[in-house]
Amino acid sequence: MLDILYRDDHLIAIDKPPGLLVHRSDLDRHETRFAVQLLRDQIGRRVQPVHRLDRGTSGVLLFAFDAGVTRELSRQFEANEVEKTYLAVVRGWPPEEGLIDHALSRRFDDYGRSLPDAPPQPAQTRFRRLATIELPVAIDRYPTARYALVELQPLTGRQHQLRRHLKHIAHPIIGDATHGKGRHNRHFRQEFGCGRLLLACTHLAFRHPVTDEKVGVGAMPGDQFAALLERFGWSQFNTPRPAA
Repeated sequence: MLDILYRDDHLIAIDKPPGLLVHRSDLDRHETRFAVQLLRDQIGRRVQPVHRLDRGTSGVLLFAFDAGVTRELSRQFEANEVEKTYLAVVRGWPPEEGLIDHALSRRFDDYGRSLPDAPPQPAQTRFRRLATIELPVAIDRYPTARYALVELQPLTGRQHQLRRHLKHIAHPIIGDATHGKGRHNRHFRQEFGCGRLLLACTHLAFRHPVTDEKVGVGAMPGDQFAALLERFGWSQFNTPRPAA
């Protein structure tokens, strides 16, 4: 059963669990469970996703009930008018705050088909370091291992933007099998029982396509992510934001 965070006559938002695809993809042809299908079966209505989250990313995922609302919300996402906030655990200690301004090319279309000649597009992510920890274990060439909890706000919506941007500044997200560091991922899985991508969409704020009111929807990390925050003494950051 999917956790429904918000619902009215036009929209519905869920807390997508990690490991669940939004819709069918050529990259995961064997997969049979999708958020679109599960939500449709749960509420007995057709739904249309208006944005995407990577399979490993959890958190707020927004759907519409009709094509007109879908188009307007999609326009807001494409125009970067939607406020998006994420939490992530990264390797190392990044600066207290900053802006990652690094163009990214689109590698795949919405269904996982390769786009080898796609030109790079401007991409920006604002980040803020919330907490740090240093563990007395030698994983790479250092005698200790440093990690940080960061808040991320993508100012654009490029493919895998957050994961690629954090790798670009040498602070990859823990649990990222593609852009991260295998040694650190294995340590979190073996030592902390945490094998998921430590990235969660914790808040979306947008203009309602019908009422024009500002809507805020939040979801804090659960499962292994929440347990890790507790273990690292970061549980104060696992509290919901006030609604917009």
